[in-house]
Amino acid sequence: MKLFKWIIGLLAVFGGAAAVASTQKKKEHDKKVKEAQDKIKKVQVKTKKVQADKKVTKDKITQQKKVVNKTKAKVKPTTNAKKTTSDFKEKYRKPGRPKKKA
Repeated sequence: MKLFKWIIGLLAVFGGAAAVASTQKKKEHDKKVKEAQDKIKKVQVKTKKVQADKKVTKDKITQQKKVVNKTKAKVKPTTNAKKTTSDFKEKYRKPGRPKKKA
C-alpha cells in the first residue's frame, strides 16, 4: 500500500510540474499574441495614414493636370513662326555671315 501511495505521489508531482509549465507557456504565448496584435494595430494606423496621403496626392495631381491642360490650350503652335523666321533669315541675312550658335 505504501508503494502505491509513493507512485501516486510521484504522479501528482509530475502532474503539478506539467500544470505549472503549461501555465507559464500560456502566459508567454498570450504575451507574444498581444505584442503581435499591437504591431498589427500600428501597421493598420500607418496604412490608413498612407492611404489618406495617397488620396490627397492624387487630388493634387488631377488639379495640376487640369492647370497644365488649360495652359496648353492657351499656347499657340509655333511652327508658322519658325517657318517665317527661317524664310526671313534666308531672304535678308547676308550669306557670308556666320550663324548664331544656339
